[in-house]
Amino acid sequence: MSGRKTAIVVAPGRGTYGKSELGSIARLHGQRFADAIAGFDAERRDRGQPTVTELDGADRFSVATHMRGDVAAPLIYTATALDYLSIDREAYDIAATLGNSMGWYSALALGGAVSIADGFRIANAMGLNSQTHGPGGQILMQVVDDDWRPVPGLRDTLLDMVAAIDARADHALALSIDLAGMLVLAGNEEGLAALLAEAPPTPGRDPLRLAGHGPFHTPLMAGSSQKAKAELPPSLFARPALPMVDGRGHIWRRFSSDPLQMWDYSFGHQILAPYDFALSVQVAVKEFAPQAIILPGPGDTLGGAIAQALIGIEWQGMKSKADFMARQASDPILLSMGRTEQRALVTGDK
Repeated sequence: MSGRKTAIVVAPGRGTYGKSELGSIARLHGQRFADAIAGFDAERRDRGQPTVTELDGADRFSVATHMRGDVAAPLIYTATALDYLSIDREAYDIAATLGNSMGWYSALALGGAVSIADGFRIANAMGLNSQTHGPGGQILMQVVDDDWRPVPGLRDTLLDMVAAIDARADHALALSIDLAGMLVLAGNEEGLAALLAEAPPTPGRDPLRLAGHGPFHTPLMAGSSQKAKAELPPSLFARPALPMVDGRGHIWRRFSSDPLQMWDYSFGHQILAPYDFALSVQVAVKEFAPQAIILPGPGDTLGGAIAQALIGIEWQGMKSKADFMARQASDPILLSMGRTEQRALVTGDK
């Protein structure tokens, strides 16, 4: 009987490569994965873009540069993909992959639906394509209390307000990403201004406008979808080697998935409709019953959303932040590769 733990891998999305991650690609992967990084650099160089090595090796982190889509996406993909390749396969049996928003493109490569090299090509192209949209952006709003329990009625109140604002002339507003304990709402400037002016008090933090983010996962991204389908052909896709859970909670299985449908979803619905990250996590743990959830880098900011998704279905008896933290202290279910001590558990490095 195998001693390996069953695990699912969750690929992070935008906003995860920050000041603390600068230089981490070279530090963690520069020797072992030099050839892969050189290939990614060549892809960027051929397009007249600064290379991953140059961006990761910058003297200091620049919000104006490193948070821009065409820079953030390739950095995040590189860190995620190389972390995934660093997982100790003698210790972990990977049952499925999933991701948050842009992390879906990483999940495609981790799950084998596209190659690691083509995954970089997709992430790099989508970093540029994601900037093809009209004026607008995203706002993050918290809907749970300090113990990660839902505030009664707040989620429904916000979503009803979003629908009412979206119905107004010249206003666009919609749910962009469901992060369990937080909602990312996206729209044009008129819609975002109305939301900030009319939203009820929320716990924990004030509504946060996400720097450098467009109105992702809404129809305002139609230009991005069109460019993606024109530039990235279906021939990049094959049946996955592992099951993958998308932003609808749909499972793309190894032998029954149609590559053309995956391509259409990835550059259609995934761009233009809400991404239900919480549901994808909940479906994955129910379907594959993992003994570990591995969160590759960069960073570990997605850990809270994963935990809140688990609490939302009371996974293995966890009903609150206190329950989750107690579980992490005794028998960690979530292993973040952005944390040194947890990384060592995943890679087997001493």
